[in-house]
Amino acid sequence: MKFKENQLKNFASPITATEDQKCKNALNMVRDALKNIGYTDDNNVSLLYPDTSSYAIDMNFSSVGQTRKIRLFVQGSYANKTNIPTESDVDIAVVLLSTFWSEYPIGISDKTYGFIDSSDTLQSFKDDVEELLKQKFSTGVVRHNKSIEVKGNTYRVDADTVPCGQHRDYRQDDGTDPTNFIEGIIIQPDSGTRIINYPQQHIQNGIIKNKNTGFAFKRMVRIAKNIRECMVGIKSAEDISSFLIESLLWNVPDDVYTKYTLLRYTFGEIVEYLKDSISQISYFKEINGIKYLTTDDHSRLNICRQFIDDMSKFYEYDITEL
Repeated sequence: MKFKENQLKNFASPITATEDQKCKNALNMVRDALKNIGYTDDNNVSLLYPDTSSYAIDMNFSSVGQTRKIRLFVQGSYANKTNIPTESDVDIAVVLLSTFWSEYPIGISDKTYGFIDSSDTLQSFKDDVEELLKQKFSTGVVRHNKSIEVKGNTYRVDADTVPCGQHRDYRQDDGTDPTNFIEGIIIQPDSGTRIINYPQQHIQNGIIKNKNTGFAFKRMVRIAKNIRECMVGIKSAEDISSFLIESLLWNVPDDVYTKYTLLRYTFGEIVEYLKDSISQISYFKEINGIKYLTTDDHSRLNICRQFIDDMSKFYEYDITEL
């Protein structure tokens, strides 16, 4: 399919002010549900990082026998401003901070740092968040394996809340500094093994990549996602996630983004680079820069390779267009 420059300009358009406000509204919706049972905050919704829509707020809860500190923040495509019109839901991480889960080097443990065991669990935390959302919204709350969905309306977008815990990786510390850790989040699905993600590093690396490419990176991600939507009936386009697309393009060198000024040529260069690198995808990292994109996941690897191959055959541009 041949794409013209104006079509790609439309594909590259960023999040609108209206959508940005709906992100805030979705965050406030979850906050209000938690306030109903005694969570408190300082009413200060703020941006975690500039040039994003990753709004955040900290909340506290205290009652007889239980004290919790949590953080709500917008993550995913909306936070990174790489969303497109077909991505209708905003991801909100609900992170339990008062209890954390850790990894240590050999010979180091909780006792080394003087940490105390907690009775709080990820499963009970998810159950509590689900119950609170159902109390606030009698309909439109759906529990999924890793998240709890709240249907949107004209005031807010759909919200996909992800109850999770703080994960601390101390493996680079020698057991002397409790603040020296790599921070992530840990998710306990209803079925399956725990998942460790790094959404804050994802956001930070997206900002850096965008600046280093003259702000072309996020435009190209939105173009890639829109082209995926055009690939109707092609299975790899149905299988690949927005996260995988964003990570694939993050691994493309900066100079590929800056070789041309026209979008159609730039995207063509990106597709060509990915096609030439298809045998090296197993060495690509997620956009967080910490986890490998397809480690021990042959399904992910096959999806990425097939999508690149299919997109390279699908994408064309008119070289004669002025």
